[in-house]
Amino acid sequence: MEANIRAFVAYLRSEKGLSKNTIAAYGRDVSKFAAHCEEHGVSLQQISHGSIVEFLSTLYRRGLDSRSVARHLVTVRHFLRFCVMEKTLEKDPSENIQSPKFRHTLPEFLSIDEVQRLLAQPDVKDVQGLRDKAMIELLYSSGLRVSELCGLKSADVQLEAGYLRCIGKGNKERLVPIGKKALEWIREYMAKSRPEILGDNTSIFLFPSRSGKSVDRFIFWKTLRMYGKKAGLRKPLSPHMLRHSFATHLLDGGADLRSVQMMLGHADISTTQIYTHVVEGRLRQVYKAHHPRA
Repeated sequence: MEANIRAFVAYLRSEKGLSKNTIAAYGRDVSKFAAHCEEHGVSLQQISHGSIVEFLSTLYRRGLDSRSVARHLVTVRHFLRFCVMEKTLEKDPSENIQSPKFRHTLPEFLSIDEVQRLLAQPDVKDVQGLRDKAMIELLYSSGLRVSELCGLKSADVQLEAGYLRCIGKGNKERLVPIGKKALEWIREYMAKSRPEILGDNTSIFLFPSRSGKSVDRFIFWKTLRMYGKKAGLRKPLSPHMLRHSFATHLLDGGADLRSVQMMLGHADISTTQIYTHVVEGRLRQVYKAHHPRA
């Protein structure tokens, strides 16, 4: 099955135009399925409806939630359909398997006060602290995904015009405005911290490591979580929580949904609409707390 998986990943890379991170996720998920089949002595041609259901059951037993299990099923479906297309399989054994039902949970976000506490944590007198400050300011100012932030090139940021060019999911390009505060910290970082980090090296990336490669997104995730603890935030912080905060605060401030959709890079506005539920929920809480007839 390994050769088929390699061909599948190559197909995703060349034909589908998916991002590197998405392709890597597909590869990990389909490899888990292949390992499960090997463990149970099931070859590619022997994969059945039952063996797929058993694989999904093992994921539940490992503690994965319905959303993660559904993602694995999507990957297996894509892989098996690819095998049918390549005539390695006669038919797709996953076609009658229903996707797990899951609740659409509201996104976690920070209050404006919590964001202010977080932004105050990096030591801007320190080389790495100044870089962290610029990255967190830009993340909250633009709503970028963490992979988009770490992959930003210096040429993608137009400081004078106040916007950046971002290549998001599906290699789709979008323009995102940058707030004044974030622009100020990026300028200071580029003048003071970035040259010291690089030393004699050069890099195309806005936020490079000392080797010149882009900052690793998992390292940045850990750094952000550390600052969240220092700020006394009630829940473990993730880059996506800042993205949710960006969208929620924009809508709270009166931004229209279509503009937020464009800035977030959502292909479908229904993905963005979840933030309206957050805002509506907060309005109901305010009403109940303050209206005498509530």
